[in-house]
Amino acid sequence: MTEQTCRVFVYGTLLTGEVNHEIAAPYLQNVKPGKVKGKLYDVGSYPALVVDQEGEVVGEWLTITIDGIRRMDELEDYEEGRNDNEYERVWIRDCTQEIEGYVYVYHPDKALHLPLIESGSWRQHRPKKRNA
Repeated sequence: MTEQTCRVFVYGTLLTGEVNHEIAAPYLQNVKPGKVKGKLYDVGSYPALVVDQEGEVVGEWLTITIDGIRRMDELEDYEEGRNDNEYERVWIRDCTQEIEGYVYVYHPDKALHLPLIESGSWRQHRPKKRNA
């Protein structure tokens, strides 16, 4: 019997090679590059995605087991039905390919005063932060 899996779009510290990828790695079945509609903001040591039709955010689609999504929920401090989640887990579609799944999104009002990551890519932005 195969283990149940789901897809999650990641765009920051959970990306392959980034600091929190080790949380998803034990549950990982597949990784594909991807892009979703949204804007990326710099929260400090991690980014926040706000769904927006005007921009595009670059990331990866992780196919992970259900235990993996539970571990990611813990990292994001997400609890279904709770009113004070920093991130919400919502369903989203890729911009360029027939892939859809979950993504952790930030509330647009919380992002108002955060710096916009113009490139839409945490990987491009993060090294610039170190050199600034």
